[in-house]
Order: sequence, then structure tokens, then C-alpha cells
Amino acid sequence: MLKNHVEDVVVWLLPKVLKEYDDICTCEKCKDDIKAIALNKLKPHYVVTKEGESYAKINDMSLQFKTDVMQALMEAANIVKENPKHSK
Repeated sequence: MLKNHVEDVVVWLLPKVLKEYDDICTCEKCKDDIKAIALNKLKPHYVVTKEGESYAKINDMSLQFKTDVMQALMEAANIVKENPKHSK
């Protein structure tokens, strides 16, 4: 099991970020673009065991970690909102 735990957090927080935008496309392509942009801005945190995953979840409780992920998601959402890469 090789897993980037930050990706799980991005997926979990994305709906909360999208609720803040009235006029953003929420198609799968746009959501994937937002996740990709955000993940490219964040430092990955790979785990290979269930114990490592548990440790990573404890780290999730850090206010700074959540703030960093939310900020990356909001910046990514603004980029995608202004430059959607799909036909309307």
C-alpha cells in the first residue's frame, strides 16, 4: 500500500471549498483540475502501512495543515474558475 495521504485530505476538503463559490463549474474535469493544481502546490505525505496512515490522520488535526490545504484548494479553484479547460 503506497498512498499519498494529502490526496485523501484534498478530496475530503474539496466539497467544503466548492460550497464557497456560487459560480464555479463542478463537473468532474474541473474538480480534477482543482485537485491536481492543489496537490502540485502541497508537499506529499506518503504512507505505506496502516500505522503510517493513522499517524498521518493525527497530523491532519493540525490547524496549520488544514489551513495550508484549504489555501491551496482555494487558489486552485480560482485558477480553474477563470480558466476552465472544457467546453461549456
